[in-house]
Amino acid sequence: MRGHTRELVTFGAIALTWGVLLLLEWRVPLRRAVEPKLRRIARNLTTSGLSFAVALALEAVLIVPVAQWTAAHGAGLANVAHLPLWAGVILLDYTLWWWHWASHNVPLLWRFHLVHHVDRDLDASTALRFHFGEHALSFGYRALQVVLLGVTLQTVWTWQTILFVSILFHHSNVRLPAGVERVLVRFVVTPRMHGIHHSDRRDEAFTNYSSLLAVWDALHRTLLLDVPQERIRIGVPAYSAPEDVTIGRILLLPFRRQREDWRAAGGAGAS
Repeated sequence: MRGHTRELVTFGAIALTWGVLLLLEWRVPLRRAVEPKLRRIARNLTTSGLSFAVALALEAVLIVPVAQWTAAHGAGLANVAHLPLWAGVILLDYTLWWWHWASHNVPLLWRFHLVHHVDRDLDASTALRFHFGEHALSFGYRALQVVLLGVTLQTVWTWQTILFVSILFHHSNVRLPAGVERVLVRFVVTPRMHGIHHSDRRDEAFTNYSSLLAVWDALHRTLLLDVPQERIRIGVPAYSAPEDVTIGRILLLPFRRQREDWRAAGGAGAS
């Protein structure tokens, strides 16, 4: 599939999924909103627009050539072991778990990932809100994934499309029936599971790193499910004021002096 066609299919999947989730967020919300939704959507789309521009450029100048080199030289696990496409998708998802873990635990990466977490509400638009600097860093890791795993461009595109649908879904503010959620969370990340990850408590935010398959958190003992949604406050305590999350401030956030993220302005700490 040609590059422009892949991009159109991915964009179509994002638009359709987000449209359905917007309707469900309005009809069956999981959490009560803190900020006006339209203001947040505008801010998050502005942030994501810059990130997507960086992503498109880096895919063309970095990922495509790296994937072509990997295929030509038969490099990487999938080429050596002759793995099918679905196995490559699973390997990409597992190695993404490590990137997400590092984004919370490596200070340089956290500076950029913090922009995603200081959103004071959590809905499908948050899934698109990543700093352009984080995207730039992540594509270096993406190139490493391609070389070591030996996955094709088709595999990467398939995984990225599924991943976009997944992150829109689990960031959404949609209240699923409890029984449905209990079944789904055995297999994939759900809104309640990821809501815990966006808690303003450090001990909760540093759990549930999975992006598609929930099994990786179970494997690494970072799975946390028994937190009541009504108790969760979304965000990061040091950036809880509306003036902390304006578009200008979040774009500059990684380059400014960092606060004690998990300590509120009044001095109360989050464990």
